[in-house]
Amino acid sequence: MSGQFEDEFRPIAEVVLLAAEGPVSVDDLVALASAESDMSVQELRDSVRRVVAELAAECEGRGLELREVANGFRYQVRAEHARWVARFLGERPARYSRALLETLALIAYRQPITRGEIEDVRGVGVSTSIMRTLHEREWIRVLSHRDVPGRPALYGITRKFLDDFGLKSVEDLPALDRIRDAQPADLFPAGDLGASNGPSTQALGLVEAGGPEGEAGGAGPPGDPPAGGEAGSDEGRDEGSAERREAK
Repeated sequence: MSGQFEDEFRPIAEVVLLAAEGPVSVDDLVALASAESDMSVQELRDSVRRVVAELAAECEGRGLELREVANGFRYQVRAEHARWVARFLGERPARYSRALLETLALIAYRQPITRGEIEDVRGVGVSTSIMRTLHEREWIRVLSHRDVPGRPALYGITRKFLDDFGLKSVEDLPALDRIRDAQPADLFPAGDLGASNGPSTQALGLVEAGGPEGEAGGAGPPGDPPAGGEAGSDEGRDEGSAERREAK
């Protein structure tokens, strides 16, 4: 019974995953299949997982991959082919400043963390434009408030962050010892970083903004203060200009 169901449901799952605007969970596929099946929910879930595993295996050696992220499964362009798709579509990878990437890395690796703690580590103030961009991208959220005077917000990453960076969970973040000498643009695996939805634009990658948005002293790993330079604020250095351009 399950074998016949899986044979019939495989092309349905495939087109649903291709047509979806975002990740599709196993529960979503189970709910879809249950409308025309008398199998139990557990039997359906097991069969759907086998179908998804088979679809993923069929992608071996192809330019597409079926990848599991935080909110489910999605077809996406393999990272090594993404530049060709971007060139064909005339799209440019999202550009973010070094300050934004350092802030995002600290939130990802040290959550829950306050804005003040981020500033203490980086040695400069975090500009309002950076926090606004991270919120607009839905990459960070307020988890709670610290029970101290002023009740500062405690920030953490979101499931959308995990989806956009091609991660299933926070455990999939690169180990800190692997990125000790990495540049900010290398902190996360390639994902859908602001491009429009759809398999053709997944994994388009990340480009670090240069010019006036970059900070002097280079980029250290999350947790290390920036080398050299006086403490100040990202606002006065126009580090939010790249984020404002991207948000338009």
